[in-house]
Amino acid sequence: MAEEEKKREAGRDQLAESLADLFTSISAMIKGELEGTNNQLLLLEKMNQRVAEEYKGYGDVASGLRVFVEQLCKKNHGFEEYVQQIEKIDQQLTEFEAVVSMLDKYVSLLEKKVQSAHHNIPT
Repeated sequence: MAEEEKKREAGRDQLAESLADLFTSISAMIKGELEGTNNQLLLLEKMNQRVAEEYKGYGDVASGLRVFVEQLCKKNHGFEEYVQQIEKIDQQLTEFEAVVSMLDKYVSLLEKKVQSAHHNIPT
């Protein structure tokens, strides 16, 4: 019986060693995964810093573009006012032309009456 117990103990020792090796391997694997994840996070942080440094000046560009667009909007508004003034002047000219045309017809009519009256004057 002593031999059987020795075999059992040897089997238990081997099982214990196998389990210890398994846990050690799993621990090493988890540690490796964590280190890999940590390295990826550090790399991502460095990349973010580099991108932030590269695009740092673009805030000024965006601000400048915003000012430029605002100036364009103001100029466009001024241009619209100018176009409205031109349209008003054009309307006034159209009305003036109509008045001149009417006066021209009236003058022509008066000239005809004067000529007619001149021919009908007894001499």
